Amino acid sequence: MANVAIIGAQWGDEGKGKVVDWLASRADIVVRFQGGHNAGHTLVVGDTTYKLSLLPSGVVRGKLGIIGNGVVLDPDALFSEIDKVRAQGLDVGPHNLRLAENTPLILPLHPALDRAREAARGEDKIGTTGRGIGPAYEDKVGRRSIRVCDLAEPETLSAKLDELLLHHNSLLRGLGSPEFEKQPLLDALLALAPRLLPYAEAVWETLDAARIDGKRVLFEGAQAVMLDVDHGTYPYVTSSNTVAGNAAAGAGVGPNAIGTVLGIAKAYATRVGSGPFPSELFDDTGKLLGERGHEFGTVTGRPRRCGWFDAAMVRQAVKIGGVNGLVLTKLDVLDGLPELQICVGYRVNGVAMKRLPAGMRAQAAAEPIFEVMQGWAGSTRGARSYAELPAEAVKYVRRIEELVEAPVMMLSTSPDRDDTIALRDPFAG
Repeated sequence: MANVAIIGAQWGDEGKGKVVDWLASRADIVVRFQGGHNAGHTLVVGDTTYKLSLLPSGVVRGKLGIIGNGVVLDPDALFSEIDKVRAQGLDVGPHNLRLAENTPLILPLHPALDRAREAARGEDKIGTTGRGIGPAYEDKVGRRSIRVCDLAEPETLSAKLDELLLHHNSLLRGLGSPEFEKQPLLDALLALAPRLLPYAEAVWETLDAARIDGKRVLFEGAQAVMLDVDHGTYPYVTSSNTVAGNAAAGAGVGPNAIGTVLGIAKAYATRVGSGPFPSELFDDTGKLLGERGHEFGTVTGRPRRCGWFDAAMVRQAVKIGGVNGLVLTKLDVLDGLPELQICVGYRVNGVAMKRLPAGMRAQAAAEPIFEVMQGWAGSTRGARSYAELPAEAVKYVRRIEELVEAPVMMLSTSPDRDDTIALRDPFAG
């Protein structure tokens, strides 16, 4: 049986949490391989709703959860989330949650710099969550990160803080923001060590042992391909590589261990924050999609921008992300709409294109080319087989498959875990 990697095929918020939860029942280990607590996954299990940002979704199902080295970790956010799910009855601790010892930490100076930069950008702000994700990744690439393993070495910790503060205080001073002192940060990190270090280990060894034992691993991505720092709508992107290829580097496994790649996409499109969105709707239909789909960010609570399904963009995500099959979510939100539109390409300065160009001005100038389809009068909500879907809904799904050049392996027809139509077994390879 193969492993499975799950990534977003749009701009995030596609419903990955439910899909991971559904697949986790058949996996042995669930691994988060990138991002930070700027991503939110909502899981509905019976009458209980879990909102996760850092914890791998498998912990809800009692699976071993691993936070990989590709994540940037805010320890306060992690323990706050652990306390929250424990209060909901989940048993989470070092026995079922492991943390890569080489994971970079987010310190209080990171969100401070994040927010100061956004304020300085004014109307040109990127739309970050202000949680320090970008600055933490910058420190990682700049080779000045404080990592989990450093908490076991007080002298290393002290020396690294000197270098970190030299860099960050210079930036904060230039932006007119308060600077940080070393001793309070050092004291806080030393106090944190006995609490965080029991979770830490060389998780690459754990995953290699799982490979030898034939265990199934689910790699859980955050955000989505079009927010990838290399391949997304730059600079309106996140600060990590969100494509499935990064599951290997961000977890500590070989590329051949990733297995089947599932791309999650809504049956329409949404985006949080700034950046291009060619198929965005500004009319009553866009408002209706937002209301029906409860389109508010899990982490920030910000309302999501809504629009028609962008097949050209998802096709691009399929090619770049190595997607073997799609999981189409929230099909029920389209119930009752007399007419649907699918973006099949763009017109950029008078030139028709099947892909979203890389340049900022070109992306901003992209006008959608729409294909019109008939909607359906019946309901898809709660459907658990293709036979329960209206004929027009099946045609809509089939047309999406043709346009994005990938099969739909699964359909989600409500937030409930079991309202899922599985057309192929992703773990079968």
